[in-house]
Amino acid sequence: MVAINFSIYYTVFMNETSNPPDQKGIEHLEKKTAVVAIIGRPSSGKSTFLNTVCREQVSIVSSFPQTTRNAIRGIVNTSEGQIVFIDTPGYHESDKKLNLKLQSVTRDQFESSDCLLYILDSTRDIGEEEETIAGMIKPYSGKTVIAINKTDLPNAVPEKDKLFLLKTFPDILPDRIFQISAKKNKGLNDILKALYRIAPVAPELYPEEFYTDQEVGFRISEIIRGQAINRLEQELPHSVYVNIADMEMKKEGKLLWVRAFLCVERESQKGIVIGKNASMIKTIRIESIKAMRKIFPYSVDLDLQVKVDKNWRQKDSVLARLIP
Repeated sequence: MVAINFSIYYTVFMNETSNPPDQKGIEHLEKKTAVVAIIGRPSSGKSTFLNTVCREQVSIVSSFPQTTRNAIRGIVNTSEGQIVFIDTPGYHESDKKLNLKLQSVTRDQFESSDCLLYILDSTRDIGEEEETIAGMIKPYSGKTVIAINKTDLPNAVPEKDKLFLLKTFPDILPDRIFQISAKKNKGLNDILKALYRIAPVAPELYPEEFYTDQEVGFRISEIIRGQAINRLEQELPHSVYVNIADMEMKKEGKLLWVRAFLCVERESQKGIVIGKNASMIKTIRIESIKAMRKIFPYSVDLDLQVKVDKNWRQKDSVLARLIP
């Protein structure tokens, strides 16, 4: 087996322009750069925001909460400068090992980021979990921009969120609170403008053509996991992780061969992931390859299998590998 430095195969290939949607009106003065952590409850629309503003599928989007398990970076370049967004796991109060690990990933971004983007779901009631998150953000209100998301939906009640925010963040001016629809790309340009107003003047962290810094192995595992969890039922999405066992570049850099395992916690779950006559695992494999074709400048041959890793969510060694 030939050892390959896959860091040279970063997924930096973009559409014809690296600018995100609706960039009119952003004037160039001095180049600014900011690392912006996206904070919010599970399913508030953080990953949808990131994918829309980057114009690429950078982070998994799913109706299942806590789909994001890592700090996913998406990079936006405009005439104003560069914003490196970090999509954090949805903050969920729980004492389970996996949830505690995800909470730690989110909290780590508070101090290290230049700005925070706090996203609320306008279709959900303000509850104890939202109050906890807001309380954690409050000490950083000076570098926080707030987005009330999903305002395009008929059951949206952004007024309740405004009242909550004005009470919780009395020091944040109204020009840092926005109503948006991340899915329909409404109000995102206003978010960018507000973040640039806070951002320091600094050199870019990444070349202009980058829209993410994820390495190939991680990107492939996330594509497979995304295809799997959106097809599986009930609690199974939380019981699945992807292990990239091997990768090898072939045909003079034109084909990447990958062997990967979809890992579940129990033997009974294995049959569900495989499906009748192996229909489910075949679909996951085929759709994953289709998604990879849109990203990588080479073909991918995927050998995908299912195996049981009993109670992996309680294993420190597995969690440390999945969530460094």
